[in-house]
Amino acid sequence: MENNFEFEVLHVCKQSGARVGRLKTPHGIIETPVFMPVGTQATVKGILPEQLNELGAQIILSNTYHLFLRPGDETIKNAGGLHKFMHWDKPILTDSGGVQVFSLSDLRKVTDEGVEFRSHLSGEKFFITPEKCMQIQNNLGSDIIMAFDECTKPGVSHKEAEKACERTTKWLERCYNAQKNEKQMLFPIVQGNFFKDLREKSLNEVSKYARCGIAIGGLSVGEPKEVMYDILDFLKDKYPENMPRYLMGVGSPDCFIEGIARGIDMMDCVLPTRIARNGTALTKKGKMIVRNAIYKNDFSPLEDDCDCYACKHYTRAYIRHLINADEMLGAQLLSIHNLRFLTRLAEDVKKAIYEDRLLDFKEEFLRDFKW
Repeated sequence: MENNFEFEVLHVCKQSGARVGRLKTPHGIIETPVFMPVGTQATVKGILPEQLNELGAQIILSNTYHLFLRPGDETIKNAGGLHKFMHWDKPILTDSGGVQVFSLSDLRKVTDEGVEFRSHLSGEKFFITPEKCMQIQNNLGSDIIMAFDECTKPGVSHKEAEKACERTTKWLERCYNAQKNEKQMLFPIVQGNFFKDLREKSLNEVSKYARCGIAIGGLSVGEPKEVMYDILDFLKDKYPENMPRYLMGVGSPDCFIEGIARGIDMMDCVLPTRIARNGTALTKKGKMIVRNAIYKNDFSPLEDDCDCYACKHYTRAYIRHLINADEMLGAQLLSIHNLRFLTRLAEDVKKAIYEDRLLDFKEEFLRDFKW
């Protein structure tokens, strides 16, 4: 497994402690820090794999829960795995589906053995164990797979959060013992809600099973950003040094920079494509609501210095027209732009780390960026 996966820290920013690294996987090298576009249903909505390559995507994320329900992990296995199924030859990370299962609330029942839940699509009953979660992800054939964990909502008691942490660790051990595929790397997930003692305890426990990466889950679930930053500050100097740290489900531009400044290497989020479908573009000044009337006769690109396909060929006025006419091309062009905005931001952040000035870059970026 060590031959298939290796992580090397190339530079540590003297000003912030942020890192530039290189993660080797069976489907190619990932340079960190990295933003990972989300392709929940084996597709980044509205974007072709060739377009993902053009805009600088190095790795994409798909979701175990959704693909298990539809089309089914056996179907994807029969297709030759997720890479062949979706025509993507770079690395893929699959989330365990834990967040989705635990968001079902009234449709699920949790025991130490696993989780019983009803499909949100059909109402059919399923039972997922840590071993089953590994089997599904093995069938999918992703490069990086996530441990099955128990997520807790904001506002739970310390006792409830502690119980979930203990179950997460027990499930991780079972995932670790069940995972035998040397072409897949299992990332443990740190839980603990917003309790620092539980976060530290969870990190110490799950790190024993970490070989080439570790994830931080249960953040960006509705809490104020300052609460998330406080937890990340607390954990910053406690991670294993020789592996990438993945902050799950976080990806607004401000959080991306703040996360990297706090020692994070990898992040993912549906935000860039979701807001694109609502007619919103990411710019260095913040959100641009393209459907607004102010852009009706604005024949400039979404952002003057952007090198994406949308900005090279189309204007704000045209994209506004597409969005207001409910033409799918509008959402597609905005998605291309928003994803490129974040991959370019990762490139700019990497440059600032190499120049030992990430905190200066962060201050300059956030001074103009309004979210």
